[in-house]
Amino acid sequence: MILGAWNELKVTKKTDFGIYLADQEGDVLLPIKQVPAGTAVGDKMKVFIYKDSSDRLISTVNQPLIEIGQIRKLTVKSVTANGAYLDWGLEKDILLPFKEQTCKVQEGKSYLVRLYEDKSHRLAASMRLYGYLKKNEKYEKGNHVKGTVYEYKKGLGAFVAIDNEYYGMIHESEIFSRIEVGDEVRARVVNRRPDGKTDLALREEVYVQMKDDSEMVFDVIKSYGGILPFDDKADIELIRREFGLSKNAFKRAVGRLYKERKIELKDGRIYIVEE
Repeated sequence: MILGAWNELKVTKKTDFGIYLADQEGDVLLPIKQVPAGTAVGDKMKVFIYKDSSDRLISTVNQPLIEIGQIRKLTVKSVTANGAYLDWGLEKDILLPFKEQTCKVQEGKSYLVRLYEDKSHRLAASMRLYGYLKKNEKYEKGNHVKGTVYEYKKGLGAFVAIDNEYYGMIHESEIFSRIEVGDEVRARVVNRRPDGKTDLALREEVYVQMKDDSEMVFDVIKSYGGILPFDDKADIELIRREFGLSKNAFKRAVGRLYKERKIELKDGRIYIVEE
């Protein structure tokens, strides 16, 4: 029997509390409440094999949200001294051990995980996906993709599973707003490397992004009553905090607004030009 997977087994015995199914290696119980009406000894059935709270093999006909070797997004049901427990669609929640977490997880939030069998032959979840994703042979430079952040390393950036299955990464130099593990992102392919890994950017090409940035900056200035108390020479952290932009992107947006005669710069401030 394969743990964490669907197995086709033969019904060998019926009892008051369920039926037993077996292969050449042993048998397993299917609880009575899940036994289809009319099931007879000798019938073959497909069941999912996992372990109950007493660490005994048990089967189910219910569909789990993840199977052995798969990568799926699951929600944290609780966080305990043993680790986090995730909802995977079955009665007994699946354990996400602390050592398999890439960040401190939060109850109610969803994270991308893989299902594996640990050294004690128990099923468990892991957020450590590097080495288990596929090479990108699908997307080219300039394509737009969706994915989930599964790890963040300071100094490197955000590791993203494109379509929750391909390698992707947003370098720290491309990140101007808060990104957390578990976040779903829409990004642009900047480069597909020879090793099959993909560099991503959250922002569009400069000529496309500048229009959106300038409109956003103009709206922010309006929210200040038409007078921004600093200009494009402001500290980079102030710009990042107020606009979520790099200093260069902010300067480009301000320059566009200035050329369109929508703003003027004086006394270290930016003023909206009244029509």
